[in-house]
Amino acid sequence: MTTRLGPVPAGLTGKIVTEGDPRYALLRSTYTTVGRPAAVILAESADDVAAALRLARERNLPLAVRSGGHGLSGSATNDNGLVIDLSAMRRVDVLDRGTRLVRVEAGARWAQVAQALAPHALAISSGDHGNVGVGGLATAGGIGWLVRHYGLTIDHVRAVDVVLPDGTQVRADAATEPDLLWVMRGAGAGAGIAVAFEIEAIELRDVGFAQLVMRVDGAGGNLQRWGAVMAAAPRALTTAVMLTSQGNTPVASITAVVASDKPATIQQALQPLLDIRGIAVQQAQVLPYPKLVPPAHLHPNTGQMPTHTTNGLFAGINRDAARALVKAVTGRDPVLIQLRSLGGAANDLDPDATAYPHRHHKTLVIASTFPPYGRKALSTAWGAFAPHVDGAYVNFESHPDMTTFARAYPGPTGARVRELWKRYDPDGILHRSAKA
Repeated sequence: MTTRLGPVPAGLTGKIVTEGDPRYALLRSTYTTVGRPAAVILAESADDVAAALRLARERNLPLAVRSGGHGLSGSATNDNGLVIDLSAMRRVDVLDRGTRLVRVEAGARWAQVAQALAPHALAISSGDHGNVGVGGLATAGGIGWLVRHYGLTIDHVRAVDVVLPDGTQVRADAATEPDLLWVMRGAGAGAGIAVAFEIEAIELRDVGFAQLVMRVDGAGGNLQRWGAVMAAAPRALTTAVMLTSQGNTPVASITAVVASDKPATIQQALQPLLDIRGIAVQQAQVLPYPKLVPPAHLHPNTGQMPTHTTNGLFAGINRDAARALVKAVTGRDPVLIQLRSLGGAANDLDPDATAYPHRHHKTLVIASTFPPYGRKALSTAWGAFAPHVDGAYVNFESHPDMTTFARAYPGPTGARVRELWKRYDPDGILHRSAKA
């Protein structure tokens, strides 16, 4: 077979999509970024991934790897390069129900994982949207609806099947490739292409779910109170706050999830939130966990949501930080602020146990702008409260650079990540900043 790339390895025949193919329009982009790659390879196996890597090296093409398509940085597509699309690799298998060990291929979406595990009364905390791909999340962190109860997704990854940039296929686990397992749990994008994960799930069917709304005072006092409530909350409770403004009035929409189906447990977990001044309940119910990441989320990614996003981590929300948050959402240029509660099980591991070292923080803060407001507006808003945060989470950064790297992987963690990226990807094929 010959394409505009020249002769194609026989094993990839029929799996290469180029411009002019009817499928190209649905495969060229991510959720946030329109791309124009020379070709998209629809890999169906680790052998296909290895062949695609060889093709990229031989043709000296820029390379992108896509397991989902929500990636804010747009790094899962490119212009004039090669995209390895893993969406055909989406099997989900329960390997051992007794130990709750499941195998999930990297191209599955989290809605599909939740649906597959539900008949077994199992769940994995895995982000907050069903259309997010497994691979991109499970190699970076995974701050989901159950993060305070379960921990990060990477905390329960027990093994990863990886194709290294030279095409070698490796199983990384604690016994055979502990260094590779370490870096794949938090900084996998620069070491290899994960094609499957073995993950320890939890017993879970139904959860408590509540949507609350809170009018925020000008000084952000009840944002501070929310932070204090969550710092003392039972691990079963995880919340996410969407902070916007109605004119000059900041408003917080709060989603609360309790990892229990017992009404008394749910009520007890939610009551301290309900005691915050200015808060009201919009709805509360018990529902199956898959309803939080439903198949309705599954949609094509066609660059439909361009955005600029950055993030940081709070050890706590003090008065100055709360005021800065209010200022950011009520400024001249609209900025969307999200606050996601951490702590609990997310802080159980030692900082050096994985390549995600931020194990003392209580809150992730994410700031985003949307057209017509751009990067400048985001920078202005972020500048107001950047002094109050430290650290970063790589999956919520639309313009990653070496500064982002230093925030996400500080100190000894960053040094080890760089060393391992260089060991497993000496030419920097997967991550150019690995050479820096």
